[in-house]
Amino acid sequence: MQQGMWKGRFQQDMNAKVLAYSQSLDLDWRLLPWDVQGSKAHAKGLAKIGVLTTDEAEKLCAGLDQIVEEYKSGALKGKEALEDVHMNVEARLTEIVGPLGGKLHTGRSRNDQVATTMRLYLRDVLKDLEKGLLDLIDALLDRAEAHKNAVVPGYTHLQQAQPVSMGHYWMAHVQAFLKDLRRLRFAAESLDECPLGSGALAGSTLPLDRAFTAAELGFSRPTENSMESVASRDHFLDILYFCSLFGVHCSRLSEDLIVYFTSEFGWLKLPDAFCTGSSIMPQKKNPDVLELTRGRAGGLIGHLVDLLVTMKGIPMTYDRDLQEDKRGLFAAIDSVELILLVLPDLIRNVEVDEAKATKGFADGLALATDIAEMLVRKGLPFREAHRRVGALVAVCVEKNVPLNAIDAATQNEFLPELAGTDLSKELTARAAVERRTTFGGTAFSEVERQIAVVKAQLGK
Repeated sequence: MQQGMWKGRFQQDMNAKVLAYSQSLDLDWRLLPWDVQGSKAHAKGLAKIGVLTTDEAEKLCAGLDQIVEEYKSGALKGKEALEDVHMNVEARLTEIVGPLGGKLHTGRSRNDQVATTMRLYLRDVLKDLEKGLLDLIDALLDRAEAHKNAVVPGYTHLQQAQPVSMGHYWMAHVQAFLKDLRRLRFAAESLDECPLGSGALAGSTLPLDRAFTAAELGFSRPTENSMESVASRDHFLDILYFCSLFGVHCSRLSEDLIVYFTSEFGWLKLPDAFCTGSSIMPQKKNPDVLELTRGRAGGLIGHLVDLLVTMKGIPMTYDRDLQEDKRGLFAAIDSVELILLVLPDLIRNVEVDEAKATKGFADGLALATDIAEMLVRKGLPFREAHRRVGALVAVCVEKNVPLNAIDAATQNEFLPELAGTDLSKELTARAAVERRTTFGGTAFSEVERQIAVVKAQLGK
């Protein structure tokens, strides 16, 4: 069978070690339903131009449908000696329909066949990833609504900075994942061209109607250039870029939640069902799901770099290096699917201990910027206000006195413009959040607006 497929000019059979080394069945067996889909369209296209009769095309399509059923039932097993899924399908088809099966590859190379199969597969896979990503965004919106009035510390440099609404925090991640959604949709759009009919690299002497097969497969148009059609992996890179940035965003979210869950911070509560214990320490509750999510981000980035490096060093058009393009791509897709399977449900069950969170504001230092801006409203240049409040903070730290509980004499010394102002009432974490009403700020009203805008964008 191997000899009949492509080895007419060879005097020796392939070395068994080379066959094991070069086969791709372990990678591409998953592609069989989509390979068959492309082959049926090709058969119909050959019938349209008279290379096949209508009866022949129908017999080929019926045989291909039988192969899919055998595949789904598990009755069909791939044979490594046939190298890949495409040769396995053709071999099985020839067993079913006889010599007619040998006509299917007319006007087609494995180069354009693989390129078409991958686009069909990825088109369906990206639809599923989009559903999962929308579910994750929905989970974050759910938490944003539940926690929009909860006040927690916001951090820069992992140092307490200013009070924020926890809803505002969740919406920050919503915005990051919305950008991922746009990248995912761009990647899906980049798939919407059909390479079928490009041949090995130069097209065909047969009058193939590429627009017909493109429409038959649901593509908007055929690809423009046959060489670029079989050489390009830009659409793979678009998908891997989405996967890598999605992984980065998941990793940053996971890192935050892991930190806020620690005993030292302790104001975030993770659900038991998404944590594990220790084999030796009975008290432990470990955020393993989040740690695994954080860990998988490295692999997602690596798969992008892997293919970029491969692509930069190979000439036009198809080179066997490109067989390896699917290894990292499939691994990245599988990893993203796993993350999207578990992360949304975890997020929906995260709770906040607001009382514990607000204990972090006991020294009042997170409200220093509010004092500086109060002075600005009194006419002081900001740099002078910053210097004055900074000096006051130094005194408070030295004397271990909360910034919002200084005595009148100290207040008048450093903040004479605010003489008579009751800072203990002005300088609360909740008031600080409520004052930040700039567009996109953390004020409760702004968080509500942000939630409403995103819901409208998503048609909720």
